[in-house]
Amino acid sequence: MARLASARGLHALVTGASSGIGRALALRLAREGAHLSLLARRREALEALADEVRAVGAEARVLVCDVADRTACAAAAVEAVSNLGPVELLVNNAGYGRHRRFVDHELDDIERMLRVNTLGSIYLTKALLPAMLEARRGWIVFVASVAGKIASPDESVYAATKFAVVGLASALGLEVEEAGVHVLTVCPGAIRTPFFDEESLSRLPPVALRGMVEPEALVDAIMKALTAGKHELTYPRGIAAGYAVQGLAPRFMRRQVKRTTIDAVAKRDRREGAGRTS
Repeated sequence: MARLASARGLHALVTGASSGIGRALALRLAREGAHLSLLARRREALEALADEVRAVGAEARVLVCDVADRTACAAAAVEAVSNLGPVELLVNNAGYGRHRRFVDHELDDIERMLRVNTLGSIYLTKALLPAMLEARRGWIVFVASVAGKIASPDESVYAATKFAVVGLASALGLEVEEAGVHVLTVCPGAIRTPFFDEESLSRLPPVALRGMVEPEALVDAIMKALTAGKHELTYPRGIAAGYAVQGLAPRFMRRQVKRTTIDAVAKRDRREGAGRTS
């Protein structure tokens, strides 16, 4: 079990670093002494984050890259190593979602979501893992989702991408642990970040809105999980009870998911519609 005793002096590459979980985790790593390669598409946001990282005494380099682009990912990996040396901690965080019924989801966006959420993690892991194996030292964090463990309606494609990430990370962890590389799969619930725009928030079921937490709380849990050498983290932790229920009583769990999502949203919409007409 490869515990991360300290992040001081580590070279960490964080994807999706321009906002949300990636940004919060990059800042936390910087405060703990890591040097950061910050990867995302928005240069201005990355440069602002790099300034904050440098302000706490850590090194930072900006990598403008679309993780859906295989060639760009390979080039970004080479640039990261050239800038700050071998990447010792890779955080595959980049991703996005859409609250759409499958039948209404545009095929072009489905394909892009698969590239960003799943293939992006594969591209960068493929590029950086060999050096970790050679050094017999490294950590890879895959930021998946509770939606990759318990499928939820209205986000079928997103769930598919995250189920794939969970499966990849779980299998990869078994393959590389004897070579000194540790894999952590992170399954967040609803986190209060720009991931949820106004439209998404309007479609979220009440149970998800009530359980929404700040990204800093998730980052604390991720750092503790790395320190403890854990292989999987669900946050908030209480959600993980649903995995056991799903395994032991799948029909009951299916009814519960439908009741707390489709049925609850329909009930809320009827109530709000009645309020507007009264």
